[in-house]
Amino acid sequence: MNPDQLLIINARLLDPVAFKERDEDLLIIDGRIAAVGAGLRTDAPNARVLDATGKCAAPGLLDIHVHFREPGQEHKETIATGARAAVAGGFTTVCCMPNTTPALDNDTQIEFVLTQAARAGFCDVYPFGAITKGRAGTELAEIMLMHEAGAIGFSDDGVGVASPAVMTRALQYVKMIDGLISQHCEEPSLSGGSMHAGAAALRLGLGGIPAVAEELMIARDLQLNQRIGARYHVQHISTAGAVALVRQARQAGQAVTAEVTPHHLLLTDAACAGYDTNFKMNPPLRSAVDVAACVDAVADGTIDCLATDHAPHAREEKDMEFDKAPFGITGLETALPLYAEALVHSGKLSWVKLIEKMTVNPARIVRLTDRGTLNRGAIGDVTLFDPHAVWKLTHESTQSRSHNSPFYDRPLRGRVTQTIKAGRLVFNLEQAAPKGRDHSGKAAIGQ
Repeated sequence: MNPDQLLIINARLLDPVAFKERDEDLLIIDGRIAAVGAGLRTDAPNARVLDATGKCAAPGLLDIHVHFREPGQEHKETIATGARAAVAGGFTTVCCMPNTTPALDNDTQIEFVLTQAARAGFCDVYPFGAITKGRAGTELAEIMLMHEAGAIGFSDDGVGVASPAVMTRALQYVKMIDGLISQHCEEPSLSGGSMHAGAAALRLGLGGIPAVAEELMIARDLQLNQRIGARYHVQHISTAGAVALVRQARQAGQAVTAEVTPHHLLLTDAACAGYDTNFKMNPPLRSAVDVAACVDAVADGTIDCLATDHAPHAREEKDMEFDKAPFGITGLETALPLYAEALVHSGKLSWVKLIEKMTVNPARIVRLTDRGTLNRGAIGDVTLFDPHAVWKLTHESTQSRSHNSPFYDRPLRGRVTQTIKAGRLVFNLEQAAPKGRDHSGKAAIGQ
């Protein structure tokens, strides 16, 4: 057998470019897709064969919004453990946010992330550089140097850029390099609460974050960018008003894109009733009206792509009073079945359309044009999953270093079984290491 040739047979191929489902073989040679068609075994008699009977084969999933916490917060997650969780969820490419300690606000920090990701060897990890130095919102970071070092885009995620003047300069500068601004949209003067501002917050006695805090910053940025024309991306959109703003801007021809998370499509602020801090995230869980608007916006294309906002925290950090605990949940390993629950099983999207929003659409947003497709010549990244498998995430099975998810023990339908990165099997469900074993090297999952 040739280790540089992998032949996948008997899979149901999901092609998000041609919008087709078809039963064909897939041949990967030297890390690239070499052929797609029937009866490829005769063309590659020495290839390693992976029988995918009963499974779907999609381009490797791509998440443009994760937090891997390194440098400075390795007790929550490292680039290696985050990448392990990514491939366990079917993701072959992820983009990590710069809210580390110190922030990813210079070219040295960008190079560090890329080096650590290559050393881990699971998936591609592309860092976002900070828009402002230290993510303080006052002085632009070294955007050009970070761009040249490999930054995939720019964001102060965790906080929005509050100053209109600073944001204007950022949009102008990023426009010159055809870069991407990815904005955490939250007007800080209206934030400070711990959940959605509404009747549930009043009943629970918790401070609220109003929907208008998100909508004001989006409206401001769209207005600022109307004449500049930079590529602008709305992170983790969560309100009906925000959806309407993005829809109007897109209809007017603005270069704006948007993402949504699984939890903002499945959960409402009512989930916070038990003061479980695993339901505390930012943006907060919103009302049922907001959830319905976000689901409809995914279905009609207003929301381009699906992201996880994977945000690991140590157990002792989440094991606090609701108003004192940090925002965020893990999400990479449960993303595919949760999105299927919200969008496929509900009849809103086909599997092919769902895969489009988890592969080729995010790839286009961050300009990774060689992935998100099963076309010949594309990078040989493939995710195999059983669409009918019912399973539960457990604390023992998770590959993340942290456990802060509200979806443990929830029945999930659809499970990733193998993840292939450039023709190399980096995750195999049957060989996945249980929680508590090595989380630093590639041998525990990859082969």
